[in-house]
Amino acid sequence: MATIDLHIHSNYSNDADFSPAHLVSLCLDAGLSHAAIADHNSVKGIDEALSASEGTPLTILPAIEMDCELEGFNLHLLGYGMDYADPIFEEIEADLLQQERANSAKLMHLVHQLGIDFEDDVVMGMSVDGVVTGEMIAEAALMYDSQKKNPLLDPYRTGGDRSDNPFVNFYWDFCSQGKPAYTPMDFPSLARGIEIIKSNGGCPVLSHPGINVKEDVTLLEKIVAEGIMGIEVFSSYHNPEQIRFYQQAATSANLLMTCGSDFHGKTKKSIKIGGIDCEGKEEGIITSLMDQIGKIK
Repeated sequence: MATIDLHIHSNYSNDADFSPAHLVSLCLDAGLSHAAIADHNSVKGIDEALSASEGTPLTILPAIEMDCELEGFNLHLLGYGMDYADPIFEEIEADLLQQERANSAKLMHLVHQLGIDFEDDVVMGMSVDGVVTGEMIAEAALMYDSQKKNPLLDPYRTGGDRSDNPFVNFYWDFCSQGKPAYTPMDFPSLARGIEIIKSNGGCPVLSHPGINVKEDVTLLEKIVAEGIMGIEVFSSYHNPEQIRFYQQAATSANLLMTCGSDFHGKTKKSIKIGGIDCEGKEEGIITSLMDQIGKIK
């Protein structure tokens, strides 16, 4: 267990469960010294988290996880320590929310076409702000197929090879970029995301690259060239070989290394707050990150 967790989602992310204040309580229970509530394209939970942490041993870093794209490839970009009062953050959130709402019916239709049945009304009852996610569809589909007749869902049932985090694994397998139920979005460019974070005094960090970048050296070099300042090396999703790969990549490019669980709640049930191994580097990670933020400001 780590003493820091720089990638946690509150219910201001439409695929997460807990309020920012409750997350502060969970972080304290886990013995964390530093945490970041990094919601998807939203900074709305930061003030609540900061307020809840007042007078406690926990330091909350303002953060966000932005969806961006580079040459048509979707990426996640973490921003730390930025001035989150800039209206640009609300503008981005509003734009992407509108797109997600418009895509929700199409997403459900595409999953149905794959031969995966569920009740649309059940999914819409789970929706947040009119947005349906692949994780919601997964939960509804598993509920609907209680007799376990659909073999497409077998990997996500208890004991299946994708059952550790069944809902989000369903999303990655069927609804993410390049998969059959993917619904395209118009995300800001990676360069624009980096510019927004840096211009507001924040530090841009590439999020859990082991999921989508994999060990694509050419793609990683392009990402680094855009101006990221760090890589989330220690992640719930990274195996030991990937950790070594991204440690070497960060060192070679003189980038920060960060550590985050990507905790959401039930959509990623095996992921716990502080449940990543930072190899005892927590103090160095926090010191380097705070120093870098101070230099930007």
